[in-house]
Amino acid sequence: MSLQQRSATREPAFVRYLLITMMLVVFIGLLLLPLILIFIEAFKQGLDVYFHALVDADTRSALKLTLLTAVIAVPLNVIFGTATAWAITKFQFKGKTLLATLIDVPFSVSPVIAGLMLVLIFGTQGWWGQWLQDHNIQILYAPPAIVLATIFVTVPFVARELIPLMQSQGTEEEEAAILLGASGWTTFWKITLPNIKWGLLYGVILCNARAMGEFGAVSVVSGHIRGETNTLPLHIEILYNDYQYSAAFAVSSLLAFLAIFTLLIKTWIEHKKDTP
Repeated sequence: MSLQQRSATREPAFVRYLLITMMLVVFIGLLLLPLILIFIEAFKQGLDVYFHALVDADTRSALKLTLLTAVIAVPLNVIFGTATAWAITKFQFKGKTLLATLIDVPFSVSPVIAGLMLVLIFGTQGWWGQWLQDHNIQILYAPPAIVLATIFVTVPFVARELIPLMQSQGTEEEEAAILLGASGWTTFWKITLPNIKWGLLYGVILCNARAMGEFGAVSVVSGHIRGETNTLPLHIEILYNDYQYSAAFAVSSLLAFLAIFTLLIKTWIEHKKDTP
């Protein structure tokens, strides 16, 4: 490499140190310090208060609903995201560009707006509200609405992880398998899925993290019924508004632990993906 090429790719020392300092300030001030403060406030009044907040009946109910929502929403989005990515990257059809654009709608729409859309559909004055009432079916202000809202806001994660990966891999292996007589399902299970497994796991982790931490859309459709329709983020809000600060931070630490665990799994997957 020539001197001119080296100088074009290296910044002066003060610029590098300035960028590093700015990065550290942002990391410590906006990410690390708030996380530390959560645990400080959670344990501020002792372990008894901390564990009492975690074993409270409303907290256990919120945790169960949060996990139930994730257990339903994540697998459905895995199926949808994988099928969508497979269709977009492996086939040619009319409306392909439109489909690829529609996947990003949950990213561009506020979660609160997503919740309001469900209210307009399933609410008392909504499109299906009267029919649901006549058949004694409860969607809004019940777990089904929470699941639907969570599915909507987490739809893009798996697909958006898989589409670039599958585009870079091309279609040569699948075409060769088809020419050798393999069926579509055999080609997917034996060729496509093994090639995308790490990207799929990465998408699942991101989808699960968003599902458990979603607040805006769920807040609109839940009704905030204690012990019935409150997820962990909603339960934390109620505790904080009731001036139960230690309990609020104790429950927040649960989500923080889940976030840290998610980051550890993400790091492990990236390491395994990069390891020959």
